[in-house]
Amino acid sequence: MMNPSSAIVPLAGSRTMAAAVVTRYGDPGVVVLRDVPRPRPGPHDLLIRVRATTVSSGDARVRARRVPEGMGLPLRLVLGWNAPRAAVLGTECAGVVEAVGGAVTRFRPGDPVVAFPGASMGAHAAFVRIREDGAVARKPDHLGWPEAAALLFGGTTAFHYLHRAARVKAGERVLVLGASGAVGTAAVQLARLAGAEVTAVCSGANETLALSLGASRVIDYQRQDFTRAGSSWEVVMDCVGATDYARCRPVLAPGGRLLRVVCGLAGQLGSLFQGRRSGHRVIAGVARERTEDVRHLLDLARRGALRPVIDAVLPFEQIAAAHARVDSGRKRGSIVLTLR
Repeated sequence: MMNPSSAIVPLAGSRTMAAAVVTRYGDPGVVVLRDVPRPRPGPHDLLIRVRATTVSSGDARVRARRVPEGMGLPLRLVLGWNAPRAAVLGTECAGVVEAVGGAVTRFRPGDPVVAFPGASMGAHAAFVRIREDGAVARKPDHLGWPEAAALLFGGTTAFHYLHRAARVKAGERVLVLGASGAVGTAAVQLARLAGAEVTAVCSGANETLALSLGASRVIDYQRQDFTRAGSSWEVVMDCVGATDYARCRPVLAPGGRLLRVVCGLAGQLGSLFQGRRSGHRVIAGVARERTEDVRHLLDLARRGALRPVIDAVLPFEQIAAAHARVDSGRKRGSIVLTLR
C-alpha cells in the first residue's frame, strides 16, 4: 500500500493515480488506497481531476454486497462474484477538466465541472474519465467542491421517481420515508418545487432539517406510525425500504402511487400488479440515469432552488471511515471526501 499523503496529487505526466480499491466484499476495511493506472481520454472524453466525491448508500451496498432480499444471485452475476468488477466505486464527483480528447468541443482544460458516472462508478480516484456527451456539466459557481459533489446521487434518484415515474403534480400530498438521507433530502425539495405538500418521515432530531427543506409536516418514526397519522397521500416515496404496499394501501389516496426506491425481488415483481384493483400504482426498479436530468438538477442548484445536504466532509484518506458512517444508517444527506 502506498503512502496516502503522497498519492492524492499525482505528478504531471504520471501514468498512475491514487484510488480507493475494493479488493473483496466485506466491511469498510476492504477499501484500500492503491496506485492504479491513470485513465487516458479518448477522442470524445474528458479527464477530470477529482476535487470531491461522495460515499453513497449505493457504494456501501456494493462494497458489502448488501442487496435487497432475493437479489443476491442476479446482482452478484452483474456486479462480480467475489469482488466488484468495478473495483473503484464512486458515482458522483466535482473537479477540474485536466485534459480533453481531440473531438471535444464543449469543454476545455481548467473548466470546473460536476460529473455523474453513476452505475459505471470510478469516482473514488484522483482522476475519472467521462464522455463529453455524458452526465457532466459545468459546476454552479456559488457551490464549493463538496457541495457540488453531493448533488447528484440523491438528486437523480429522487427526480426519476417523483417526476419521471410518479409525475407528481402541484397540490398533491407527498410522504417521504427516510427524509434525512441523500435521496430523501432531495425528494423533499423536488416535491416541494413541484408544488406538492410534503410530509417528511424521519427521526425527531432531523425535524428542523426537513422543515428547512420544504416539508410542511414531520412525523417522527420513533414516536408515531405514519399509517396511523390520520392522513392520506397521493404519493408515498419509500427511500429506505421501510414499508410495502399492504401497509400503505389504507393511506394511499385514490390514484395514489407508492414509490419503492429500495425493494427486494418479490416487491419488484409484485409492483407489476399490486394496487390495480384499488386504483393505485406501485413503482419499483432501478432509477434510470439521464444526462438531461443531471443538467436540470444542476440548473436548479445554480438558481438556488436545490441545495445539497452534507453530513460530514472527510479527507480522501479516510474513505473507510466514510463507509462506516454510511453503514451506521445515521447520516444526514451525503458523506463527502475531498482530494487535494
